Amino acid sequence: MAIARSRLKWPIDRSGVRGNDEIALMWLGDVVRRGQFELIICRVGRAVALFAALLLAACTASSSAYAPQGTASLPAKTVEAPMAPDILREHQRILAAYGGLYNDPRLQTLIEHTVEQLVAASERPDLHYKVTVLNSQSVNAFALPSGQLYVTRGLVALANDDSELASVLAHEMGHVLAHHAELREEHAREAELVSRVVSDVVTDPAAGALALAKSKLALASFSRAQEFEADAIGVAIASRAGYDPYGAVRFLTAMEHNSQLKPEQSGAINPAAPDFLSSHPATPERITNAIASARQYRAPADTGQSFAQSKSAYLADINGLVYGEDPSQGFVRGRRFLHPKLGFTFAAPEGFTLDNTAQAVLGIKRGGSEALRLDVVRVPAEQTLGGYLTSGWIENIDQNSVEDITINGFPGATAAAKGEQWDFRLYAIRFGSDVYRFIFAAKHRTPETDRAFREVIGSFRRMSIAETEQAKPLRLRIVTVTPGDTVEKLAGKMAVADRALDRFRVLNGLDPGDKLKPGSEVKIVVE
Repeated sequence: MAIARSRLKWPIDRSGVRGNDEIALMWLGDVVRRGQFELIICRVGRAVALFAALLLAACTASSSAYAPQGTASLPAKTVEAPMAPDILREHQRILAAYGGLYNDPRLQTLIEHTVEQLVAASERPDLHYKVTVLNSQSVNAFALPSGQLYVTRGLVALANDDSELASVLAHEMGHVLAHHAELREEHAREAELVSRVVSDVVTDPAAGALALAKSKLALASFSRAQEFEADAIGVAIASRAGYDPYGAVRFLTAMEHNSQLKPEQSGAINPAAPDFLSSHPATPERITNAIASARQYRAPADTGQSFAQSKSAYLADINGLVYGEDPSQGFVRGRRFLHPKLGFTFAAPEGFTLDNTAQAVLGIKRGGSEALRLDVVRVPAEQTLGGYLTSGWIENIDQNSVEDITINGFPGATAAAKGEQWDFRLYAIRFGSDVYRFIFAAKHRTPETDRAFREVIGSFRRMSIAETEQAKPLRLRIVTVTPGDTVEKLAGKMAVADRALDRFRVLNGLDPGDKLKPGSEVKIVVE
């Protein structure tokens, strides 16, 4: 929830959502490669995609490397021209969606140097990429045809050496070199045309569904082929630049293990189950292909001195990197959400998992039968909050349920609404100059769900001075393994809310049963 008092990064809802029949609480998998599901409220029938270019190019890519020994000369630094208006708009949208810039000169230099090495070894050494490090915990990277290359700090934290990082950057360059963005856009237009023809012409529902399925299959297959092609191009570029070609294998493996740390989400929240056809191949399949590609350049090598030096240099560069959420944008601790900058906090019901996105704070109950959303809406000062709830942005309001309330000293209002598949409990709270909107959804609204939702609202309060002062980001710390240190012992030092042992292993590319070697360096998370 990237909000600052001077500037709202959440999109403010000015008109709301018309009609419960038009409201869908949708789980969209792989939105801009966030690697997780996002609960959003949208108008049905409207395209719900953050930046088509990102959907095209954004990918995440496995774990360990060798010091680059590339001999290619690096292109001379060029003076950066101002961004064209359309590119600047897209750049600003990306910054808003990914928490803004992450300012770390050492990290910026590391990534830029890696990019220069890769570009010099690519088929287009004349290309220039503008690197932006994003202040996001998501594991993501994407390159746009305009030459903008984005990397999240979450991806940098997951990698264990520069070959892993290079594998992801080279993969994204592969998309640009293969013109995947332009090709994908063309195929998307063709699929849209098929959809329009089917809806306008075909009267047989079965025939129409078959035609749509075939068009989706063609689009998905094409995307899978793109990913495999970009993987192969990336491995080739990284190898020619002197990086370990097996870096892609290691990072893909790390990415798969990292995804398993995410809470289980249920498709039950989705009124229309998401298409099973993914535009990205399964990670195990990509790992198999990456191994085959890497073997074209050399056989797997034992880790030795060059590996240790490369890893040590990389870890030194990321020592102190912010890990997880940035408190300046709000953060989740267990079931509680805190936003030190805005000065408020609330707690979700038992069994809920919270996710702080650029658009809203989202929550889903284990099993998928209940969900919540907190966002910001613009309500004129002269309009009552009860009047806002009944102003037409949602239909089927139970007029008898509209009630003005006070929540820990803040004026508020509540109302209930009913959709075809979901029951909604709505709250609006005026907190300073902002109005926060809670939307609770339940498959079956009961006195128990209403009570749980009321308890959430009752927990909405101003943060104390002590809480605000203690809200510091978690950071990576690089420590040297000493005799007697075990995976379990060092995992016990991790300042994480859950699954410390699993997170320690994933963060350091360790498999179950792997032992720590005295003198080696590992990452832990500290306050």
